[in-house]
Amino acid sequence: MSSDRQPDVDAVIARIAVEFDNLSRQQKLIARYVEQHRDRIGLDGILELAAHCGVQPSAVVRFAKRLGFSGFSQMQAVFRDGISRQIAPGRSYHLRLREVIEGGEKDLSSLQIAQGFLTGAMAAMEELRDGLDAEEFERAVQCLVDTDQVWVVGVRRSFPVASYLAYALQHTDKRVGLVSVLGAMQQEQVRSVRAGDAVLAVSFAPYAPESAAFAELAVQRGAKLIAITDSRMGELARLAESCLIVQDHATFGFRALTGTMGLAQSLFLAVAYRLELTHGGSSGAVL
Repeated sequence: MSSDRQPDVDAVIARIAVEFDNLSRQQKLIARYVEQHRDRIGLDGILELAAHCGVQPSAVVRFAKRLGFSGFSQMQAVFRDGISRQIAPGRSYHLRLREVIEGGEKDLSSLQIAQGFLTGAMAAMEELRDGLDAEEFERAVQCLVDTDQVWVVGVRRSFPVASYLAYALQHTDKRVGLVSVLGAMQQEQVRSVRAGDAVLAVSFAPYAPESAAFAELAVQRGAKLIAITDSRMGELARLAESCLIVQDHATFGFRALTGTMGLAQSLFLAVAYRLELTHGGSSGAVL
């Protein structure tokens, strides 16, 4: 990049997010892959990266140059350095699990499957703990503390998280609405959104159009959006007052909710704690 000082991985991801809307279709494919598989960028060659993204190697080179690197090798060096700096046990668990899966080990016992899945869940929690953005998290907490009305939306895989958040926040003095997409009723519910309300939207790739549509209309009506998602390059992130990133990696082809639910519970606890301090125990929150 233009600076003499080599950026870290987070700085590169942030630059990609800023540039995302102006990238070509192929470059957007690469951008999403880089964000969600940052470990692999430091390990795979350019041919492997191009194959994973379904593009030509020349597109990868152009992508790296778009970010200010001389080419793929210089960009990869940043991610390779990032791997070497990761010493958390959860990271080693994750890499070890990947080796088992990609090694094609067969005839796993039920216990081995359970242990593999739980190891992946532990890795996700470690990554979330070490990578949680303090400023974004604080903005989300403050937004929920300041509002009187919270709307929560999340469908399909995200519904259990949205349901939990609605349940938990009802233990505070906030008015809480869980957005239902049954019968496309989200289009009717959004009419009740007022300026100053907060919307908690939970969505992961492939992103639910129902959640995005509700969030966009709510923001247009003056609500503040808190997004719990897996990418800073999606529509929710673009609209959000606060964007909380969490990535529950797939284990044996099944993506857990461990990290996401942990983030949701952490968010509620931080909000409830702040309310207790603010209202001297009169908020109704159950800690």
